[in-house]
Amino acid sequence: MIDQANRREKIDGVKVGGHQASSASMVSIMTALYCSVLRPEDRIAVKPHASPVFHALHYLAGNQTREKLENFRGYGGAQSYPSRTKDVDDVDFSTGSVGLGVGITAFASIVQDYVHSKGWAAAGKPKGRMIALVGDAELDEGNIYECLQEGWKHDLRNTWWVIDYNRQSLDGIVREGLYDRIETVFKAFGWEVVTLKYGVLQRAAFDEPGGSELKSWIDACPNQLYSALIFQGGAAWRKRLMDEIGDQGEVTALIERRNDKDLAALMENLGGHCLQSLTETFNGIEHDRPTVFIAYTVKGWGTPLAGHKDNHAGLMTEAQMDTFRKKMNIRRGREWDLAEGLDLSDAELARFMAETRFFEDGRRRYTSSIVTVSADAAPTPANAGETISTQAAFGKVLDAIAKTDTKLAERIVTTSPDVTVSTNLGPWVNRRQLFASRELADTFRDERVPSAQKWTFTPEGQHIELGIAEMNLFLMLGAMGLSHSLFGERLIPIGTVYDPFVSRGLDALNYACYQDARFMIVGTPSGVTLAPEGGAHQSIAAPLIGMSQDGLASFEPAYADELAVIMAWAFDYMQRDGEGDPDERTWLRDETGGAVYLRLSTRQLEQPRRTRDTAFERGVVDGAYWLREPGPNCDVVIAYQGTVANEAIAAAGMLADMRRDIGVLAVTSADRLNAGWQAAMRARARGVEGATGHIERLLVPIPRHAALVTVIDGHPATLSWLGGVIGHRTHSLGVEHFGQTGTVADLYRHYGLDAANIAQVAASLTPGRKFIHAA
Repeated sequence: MIDQANRREKIDGVKVGGHQASSASMVSIMTALYCSVLRPEDRIAVKPHASPVFHALHYLAGNQTREKLENFRGYGGAQSYPSRTKDVDDVDFSTGSVGLGVGITAFASIVQDYVHSKGWAAAGKPKGRMIALVGDAELDEGNIYECLQEGWKHDLRNTWWVIDYNRQSLDGIVREGLYDRIETVFKAFGWEVVTLKYGVLQRAAFDEPGGSELKSWIDACPNQLYSALIFQGGAAWRKRLMDEIGDQGEVTALIERRNDKDLAALMENLGGHCLQSLTETFNGIEHDRPTVFIAYTVKGWGTPLAGHKDNHAGLMTEAQMDTFRKKMNIRRGREWDLAEGLDLSDAELARFMAETRFFEDGRRRYTSSIVTVSADAAPTPANAGETISTQAAFGKVLDAIAKTDTKLAERIVTTSPDVTVSTNLGPWVNRRQLFASRELADTFRDERVPSAQKWTFTPEGQHIELGIAEMNLFLMLGAMGLSHSLFGERLIPIGTVYDPFVSRGLDALNYACYQDARFMIVGTPSGVTLAPEGGAHQSIAAPLIGMSQDGLASFEPAYADELAVIMAWAFDYMQRDGEGDPDERTWLRDETGGAVYLRLSTRQLEQPRRTRDTAFERGVVDGAYWLREPGPNCDVVIAYQGTVANEAIAAAGMLADMRRDIGVLAVTSADRLNAGWQAAMRARARGVEGATGHIERLLVPIPRHAALVTVIDGHPATLSWLGGVIGHRTHSLGVEHFGQTGTVADLYRHYGLDAANIAQVAASLTPGRKFIHAA
């Protein structure tokens, strides 16, 4: 597959790539797992560079097509790295940045325990093992160790990690002594460590006279030397062994009983390449404790690239491929035949694969019924004239849901990285409790220590408390958001995090969205509005992250009624699974569903007096509505998103006697406004006359001479594109630099987000009296 991909005509000059050596090191491990060990309920995350082996196994099982294999790494072909959404074969976990596929298996196992603890229908199915195939260089990734600690805290079960221990990374040889560190770390977190170092040929040789000396030499041989000798072959092995062990009679006889080819086969017969050793070891595990297998392998095993330090991106030449083809008994032109090179017919191979436990039930994608979301599922948590923040309103909405016995309340599960109380999840947890696989008492409550938090760990709990690592938060949300597909039981996951620290987990957030996981992430508190905390705790780029992240619908409401509308819509949106045809009213692909991001604030605003009717709710969900609709002679529109609503409204008031028909546009989602506009423009370019985005309908009536002023407590580019929709002059206000400490008023003046500056900017863009602010 890799050879074919790299010998296609390269019309753009871009490297095609592939990983022949890294794939070869995994062939035996994956053959053992897929053809002997795995059960249908098991779920497996394949290391990135083993995707050709993955696709080949599914091709043998009838889950992949020859056309896509022949077009590996090409447009419409099998993906370079397995993808749940882009590949036709049975991918459990997409490949992401290295380490993420490893970590998500631990969180998927915790989610499996959660589902089974509830006694739902899926609880009648056996628990599967969550398995990750791990490159040894992946162990450099910090998120793996963050994950280990979280697993220990949650009594992790049914998790296997199989380390492809070939001691080679992209650029060189892994340092000596890594094995001891791996073993120590995993044992410290309660994992069983199983070492697969020697194959059956080596173990048999060790039982021969002189075998103990050979074993001692192998154990003492440095990684780099062992790799070099593998590349050099049998004669090099013989010379080195004879030079270093010397003429010791029995061991010399052991070596001399083998010709160079057989000696090389013996020395390359590591545990990770021995099917008998692999299947016996894997099938011998009968407990559910987390287990790590350290499988010694050779990078490039069986190929001319084996052991060479530069083999990571190496590709066999045509001559080497021809030699390799003959070695594997493959006739030229028959490379894609199912049983070519085997002592089996196609029919016998097909029967074997069909009877293999892992493949016997076909594709293992489950479905789950939709949780009905009623119209009043998220009641408005504050009355007109009350003062409340969106963060507090979020907590009240969840608390109201927690009081009900609805299916929605049953299926919501929350999680947070050590900020449960400070993100207003406390009331929900008080009512729904924390999840643990076994009951844990609240010692403070038992000791009669007064506290507003009455938290008990119980299998019935609906909040999973995490440590402070944001990568773990997004890996957990990713696993929860795939529960309907992995385990056949739908969850409505909600995670909270301080908005500035969305960036700390951004890689895992992207990974979760790439897999089409469904969840709600609430970033709060946000922006320089968190004034006393200073720049380290004030988010600037988060709105742009929300706009640019695929698979994530981003909102930033200013008021409690907006938030309630968005949450009710989001609970339904997170469950949709349509084909993706756009809604021709908005040109948004809402029927496909996705994850949702809410950017909330601790700043309290007085709630407006208005009716929550269909038109209002539609505008909120579509991304914007007129808080103050402009007249036909409009001079200025002030468009705001989020908690700067007060300043935008006040600025409009300051201009009331100076400019005509001032409009105030409440933007709840720059993300959805921009996506609908972009989609409508693409549709018009394809000849779809009349395709119009929501923001176009809002701005078309505004005269061309009018000016736009956009305001956000975040990066000004979030809204600056509004000027390009119709062609209005635009000045965008926001935050571009790290924040200061102070009061909200101090910081708003510092960054020009205060009402007076907004009014002055608006006046400067339009003819008429100058704005003079009396300090």
